[in-house]
Amino acid sequence: MDILPFRALRPSKENAPKVASLPYDVVSTEEAIELSDGNPISMLHIVRPEIDLPAGTDPHADEVYAKAVENFERFQRDGILQRDGEPGIYAYRQRMGNHVQTGVVALCKVEDYEANRIKKHEKTRQDKEDDRTRMTSDLSANAGPVFLTYKNKADIDLIVSEAVKGTPEFDFTAPDGIQHTGWRIGLVNELVEAFKDIDLFYVADGHHRSASASRVGKERKSANPNHTGKEDYNAFLCVIFPDNQLNVLAYNRLVTDLNGMTENSFLEALSKVGIVSENASDTPDNTGKVSIYLAGKWYGLEFTDTESDDPVERLDVSLLQNRVLAPMLGIEDPRISNRVQFAGGIRGTGYLKKEVDAGRAAVAFSMYPTTTQQLMDIADADRIMPPKSTWFEPKLRSGLFVHTFEK
Repeated sequence: MDILPFRALRPSKENAPKVASLPYDVVSTEEAIELSDGNPISMLHIVRPEIDLPAGTDPHADEVYAKAVENFERFQRDGILQRDGEPGIYAYRQRMGNHVQTGVVALCKVEDYEANRIKKHEKTRQDKEDDRTRMTSDLSANAGPVFLTYKNKADIDLIVSEAVKGTPEFDFTAPDGIQHTGWRIGLVNELVEAFKDIDLFYVADGHHRSASASRVGKERKSANPNHTGKEDYNAFLCVIFPDNQLNVLAYNRLVTDLNGMTENSFLEALSKVGIVSENASDTPDNTGKVSIYLAGKWYGLEFTDTESDDPVERLDVSLLQNRVLAPMLGIEDPRISNRVQFAGGIRGTGYLKKEVDAGRAAVAFSMYPTTTQQLMDIADADRIMPPKSTWFEPKLRSGLFVHTFEK
């Protein structure tokens, strides 16, 4: 695989903690307003620019994209984001409790994405893809990176481990307790060559960002009669992690009602698809199991007959959808149903209990995390995961590295 150095726009070491923000798609407008309160240099002013417009503004209105451009130009004009003098590749380490992951920040090629050498495992929603395509095009920039993974390789690990012995470009702990540290990598040519032995990259998180980067690259190519293939719009910003360092959390489910069933009849129906146990843990201990919170109690469900040649059908989220949510609870398409809600594992099982106890949901399902190997198996088979199958933590911060390209 090809990775490319780039002249990043970056905040100073002092400004990095204030500039860095959560990705646009994990915070609501209201949360973005709260997180950026009193901080005019948060990257949220660029990736969620509606926070600077009157309440109720449509997030897809023309003035929202115009405000993003205005704020992006201000950040550059005021030196909040500064251009590196030389192209570089970086190491970016995140520490969340005992978990540590270190990725390589570089550009990846649009042509590799289009040729499916950068493998996907999710479908994109057209409205979300259109939104990020317009934002990327209007900014002529990748304001946030795509989270990629690859099958780990010892010589890449060695180069990265040498880089992190040096003086960091930034090092801070965010309010959520996650530490972010970045270094410029010295052995750039050696690293580029080492990645050439990697066969494939996989999108872990950022399917809409990668799809929009591809679309903008193709649009710029079509509009440029002097296109050579070396323009910056032919690549997009990525952080690339070895697969053995990823931290995948569960993506849990809440359902608003029991589809006309009583609690006892629902439990009886569950016993026909697996082994039901009372007083179970709130977290399943292996694949093929789900913990269920219902009427103030945790139950365990261990599915039977889970063998399948289809890597998608073997997923716990597929077993739950195909054997419980659809046939019992009437949720045929979780993408569009307003009776099912999804809760990233970072919220914990206490959140599931609270929602059911408060009557905002009738039942909650605590899932076992999808594994990185399952993700790769499905992507290798050119299959698509069910919606909301994986939740990666920690999330990459926006604003620490920005890639710009020709207008």
